[in-house]
Amino acid sequence: MQKKKGLRNVRVLATAAMLGALSVVIGIFCKNFLNFGNGLFRVTFENFPIILSGILFGPAVGATVGIVSDMVSYFLSTQSFAISPIVTLGAALVGAISGIVSNYIIKKKGTAQVIISVIAAHLVGSLAIKTFGIYAYYNISYGMMLLYRLPTYTVIAALESSAICLILKHKAFRKYTRYQNELQ
Repeated sequence: MQKKKGLRNVRVLATAAMLGALSVVIGIFCKNFLNFGNGLFRVTFENFPIILSGILFGPAVGATVGIVSDMVSYFLSTQSFAISPIVTLGAALVGAISGIVSNYIIKKKGTAQVIISVIAAHLVGSLAIKTFGIYAYYNISYGMMLLYRLPTYTVIAALESSAICLILKHKAFRKYTRYQNELQ
């Protein structure tokens, strides 16, 4: 009997759903309570579960978690902005890039793999694509957005990398997700 891969595996599907739900809750909280400038500037860790899903299960699962969590958080949030397909693409790329880097580019699991995966995901998904999406849809100065988002996501990436490394060191989490690493 062949082992099912990706979202056809019940354990992967359940974990991805929990990570997606966690991203939605974090996103709604941040969009409603940690925003500045009518919600266009905010401090958020909603990418943390998306990046973790990409690292654990690969780019397809990471991208799926990113798309679903971004769309659901838009529908449940009280913000008054329309859904931006470019921002949703950015969320998908956060999951996909973290999955590509951690599963295909840097195969040796460990701290360096996590840090590089998080940085690459934020550079492409958060800083490049999402910033452009905010610029295109909401008519905010691109330079102004980068001036705000670059230091913000530098700090966020450092905190997310540290948290992911700590989570991946936890024996129960490794056993549940069947993640074998060298962070121990």
